[in-house]
Amino acid sequence: MANQDIALMAHLMRRAGFGATRDELEERAARGYEATVEELLNPAGQEPADRLELLRYQPGFWKPPTSAGMGGAVWLHDMVNTHRVLQEKMVLFWHHVFATGYSKIDHYHEVFKQIDMFRDLGMGNYRELLVELAKNPAMIYWLDNCDNHAYAVNENWGRELLELFSMGVGNYTEDDVRECSRAFTGWTVSPMIPRSAYGRFDWEFEYQEEDHDDEEKTFLGHTGNFNGEDIIDIVCRHPATARFIARHLYNFFVADEPQVPAWSVTPPNDLAAIDLLAQTFIDSNYEITPVLRVLFMSDFFKEARFAKIKSPAEVVVGTLRLVGGYAFPAPGIGELSRQATYMGQEFMNPPSVEGWHTGSEWINSGSLMKRINFSADMVAQTEQPGIQAIINRLQARGDLTAAELVDGCLDLMGPLEAQPENRQELVNHAGESGDLRWADANAAERVGEMLQLIVSLREYQYA
Repeated sequence: MANQDIALMAHLMRRAGFGATRDELEERAARGYEATVEELLNPAGQEPADRLELLRYQPGFWKPPTSAGMGGAVWLHDMVNTHRVLQEKMVLFWHHVFATGYSKIDHYHEVFKQIDMFRDLGMGNYRELLVELAKNPAMIYWLDNCDNHAYAVNENWGRELLELFSMGVGNYTEDDVRECSRAFTGWTVSPMIPRSAYGRFDWEFEYQEEDHDDEEKTFLGHTGNFNGEDIIDIVCRHPATARFIARHLYNFFVADEPQVPAWSVTPPNDLAAIDLLAQTFIDSNYEITPVLRVLFMSDFFKEARFAKIKSPAEVVVGTLRLVGGYAFPAPGIGELSRQATYMGQEFMNPPSVEGWHTGSEWINSGSLMKRINFSADMVAQTEQPGIQAIINRLQARGDLTAAELVDGCLDLMGPLEAQPENRQELVNHAGESGDLRWADANAAERVGEMLQLIVSLREYQYA
């Protein structure tokens, strides 16, 4: 099997999933790139994570009585265990675009219901997803649409729908914001009774017709007695929406773009790619899966290797899946779920409605050390099945020189192409202990040490 086939498949699985072991890469490469893309896009036949097992061993995650809960641990368990990796990656994508945090909602379970909605609808129709988002109690409370009344319009949801969820700055006026917000009056959360003895009662969407502004509205040049779904129809038809979603997908799956607030004044890295994705979005009547298919099959995707800095979620989940042994919801899963927080990305609690700033803004002196220390601690566990698999593959090559040890580890950790000076430093370090002889008692320990050095490289922090 050609090395380039493995390298391309590894690239696909880093971006469309959370990485893959060498065994999985070889199996997928044997089936072919296009077949793998189709399998990722059609996850119905693949196993999701077992939420019932998690409930059995971590019952505190279900409707926790306080905001602390185990919400982040639930999602970490899903990402580590699912075989529907693209579906779960799209959950992460939409959680960033439609950022909603428990810091205000104070109700983990409601944020997690939104996460589940992204899982169910995130690879489907964008219009349907927007409608359900507008009815989602967590989003309604997060953006104050429960305070949006016919007699007193609150523009928070209407503004963010246009600015951050669909069209982007520069494609609407302040009058459009107000008219949009008027159309969503009466879209609220039903009155809630106090929390139960254990946990809280679910929030539910309620349309209060008597609180809806049913007078004529003019929005983006269209006039009528609009309700919320009418606004979403107009928004979806606007060409700015297709470009905005295309740029988000490019930024998430292909290469780091400037931050969203700069998009109105900074052109895309690859305008032709954005145009292609936007046109596919329009031609498919706002379906997301056809856009993803075009994206993954494109040359601009295949050639954009190591052009994105991994998000903290990708670092944590990818490392745990590589190392293996973390499928069971054992004690400590809550602390594992907080590792991404220490790197700057708290699950289910983005810093604002704008989501996280990505790319180089993931990295500072503190977060970089957290990334390296976490990854190094994980790969040093040579008893774990994923690391054992790497050791076994290396051992099958026989005793190794320092250069062969370095190249073998780089290959099985990626494949990664280290910069020449970095590779030479690794070879020099390995050479201090001489050739790797499997009869030596410390052979596995030396492999673990080399893996620790590799995860500290710049190359490991890029996808």
